[in-house]
Amino acid sequence: MQGPVPLPSHEPGGSPGTGPQDVAMRARARSFGSVAAGYAARRPTYPVDAVEFLLGRGGVLDVLDVGAGTGLLTEVVAGLGHRVRAVDPSPEMLAELTARLPGVATAVGTAEQLPVGGASADAVVAGQAAHWFDPAPAARELRRVLRPGGRVGLVWNTRDERVPWVAALGERIADEARGHEADRAVVESLAAELAAAVEVVESAVVQRVGPEDVVAGIATRSYVAVMDDARRAEFLGGIRELLARHRDTRGRSELELPYRTHAYRLTLR
Repeated sequence: MQGPVPLPSHEPGGSPGTGPQDVAMRARARSFGSVAAGYAARRPTYPVDAVEFLLGRGGVLDVLDVGAGTGLLTEVVAGLGHRVRAVDPSPEMLAELTARLPGVATAVGTAEQLPVGGASADAVVAGQAAHWFDPAPAARELRRVLRPGGRVGLVWNTRDERVPWVAALGERIADEARGHEADRAVVESLAAELAAAVEVVESAVVQRVGPEDVVAGIATRSYVAVMDDARRAEFLGGIRELLARHRDTRGRSELELPYRTHAYRLTLR
């Protein structure tokens, strides 16, 4: 894991609006319930060192995982010995989380309307989720629920396209997917609203998967979940074809799918 460095300053992005692109994004945000089981089975976990960096201090903390989904980040936080509560807008996703982590408290809610009391958390974290937040109301809620000295931790896994076959996969889905640059814009917007200092570290995680697991993992992405059946079949068929033909994946029953993990720690001033 690389050491923390300040995030460069840029103009913060705006809040979601009502244009066609914003409507499409909201539809994608609501799509996860339909792929909850696949999400739990196919998405990568988060590196322990990155999560330790997000939480940033010793002792047992009260942690709120917002946009917790099926609990991939929740599980790592709980494994580090912290008390964690999971919040997500999708009851289906939380049902998968409860099946995997029956001891974790859950609640339906969003970053803009957190179903917890004020000053109830030492840290708020979000894994693969903060790009769905509306920065201004989310920041108000984060300030409300955090105790003095609290922190916000945001983390994303992105496929490591320095590996040739992963780069080819990225090219195949580029028109539908969102890049790491979008994550940085989200962080900058939230940091501006919170008046927070930002540090970032990079880590990594590798999934060992079969070719069909790669296809199934892509199928859990929101941009695929909102496709009609014919378009989805065509799109996923193209992924299968790529894996069957690429020189680094052709004929292989197991693949190493590498991810770069970017973890952002926001410290409220």
